[in-house]
Amino acid sequence: MKSSNMLTNTMNKNSSLILYHTDGCHLCELAQSLVEQLDMSYEHIDICDDDVLAERYGISIPVLVMGEKELFWPFDGEQLTDFIRSVV
Repeated sequence: MKSSNMLTNTMNKNSSLILYHTDGCHLCELAQSLVEQLDMSYEHIDICDDDVLAERYGISIPVLVMGEKELFWPFDGEQLTDFIRSVV
């Protein structure tokens, strides 16, 4: 298994990891913790700040997006790592 630093180094500079969440969502906090364990940079976007995002992900958060791919909850650290590898 690659280390988190190796995952970070293999990310395309044009690829960004986005965590869609909303405040007070305990599942979103769990997802954020998993992402932070990989020591990767990511955007943390509250879907409540955007009507289109709220409509798209309102009942699905947390959702991780990278490029055109989406990873919907539930996921664990291994699934998150596999997801990132699949898009880099």
